[in-house]
Amino acid sequence: MSPITPLVLLKAYAAGVFPMAESATDSALYWVEPDERGIFPLDGLVISRSLRKVVRQKRFEIRIDTAFEEVMRRCAEKTSARRETWINARILKLYGELFRMGHCHSVESWHEGKLVGGLYGVRMGAAFFGESMFSRETDASKVALVHLVARLNAGGFRLLDAQFMNPHLATLGAISIKKADYLKMLQPAIAADADFARFTGDGDPELVLTWAAGRHA
Repeated sequence: MSPITPLVLLKAYAAGVFPMAESATDSALYWVEPDERGIFPLDGLVISRSLRKVVRQKRFEIRIDTAFEEVMRRCAEKTSARRETWINARILKLYGELFRMGHCHSVESWHEGKLVGGLYGVRMGAAFFGESMFSRETDASKVALVHLVARLNAGGFRLLDAQFMNPHLATLGAISIKKADYLKMLQPAIAADADFARFTGDGDPELVLTWAAGRHA
């Protein structure tokens, strides 16, 4: 079997496939192609009244791509709510290489100079593939997601892939679709142009909330 390289990873994402490990201590990787795929409609993010308040209060400082590998390592940590993780050393290395190639991004929530939440994912064309998120303070990862969706909408993205559905993501507006329907969305999204850096309004909560709701500011 050919070794998994960053270029092989990109080809896999373009085909609707992504890698995982059984655990953080297992060096093996396997390919995953879910029959049911979780996605976030970019005009369907659910922002509760309390979350909207947190965004408006600017409780967290949002930074982009300043601590990518640290975000990955935090996502890989075991917590009381997450006993096991699939992010092993090979995944850390591969996605770090993708980041240096410009194909990965992190959205980070900072509080009093500490990284307390965030998420990371892979970008191809107008598709963003969310990989994992973490939170060490209440709502830190949710605020990062709000900022991500605002950035994707402002940049002309067409697809936000959440990979697997779970009850937490469902409360935020994620939906489940069949693999065939996902692939129909995937190819046009990858072929389209988008600009992850177009949005510059992270310091303006009203602008963030407007774009996160899928409305042009």
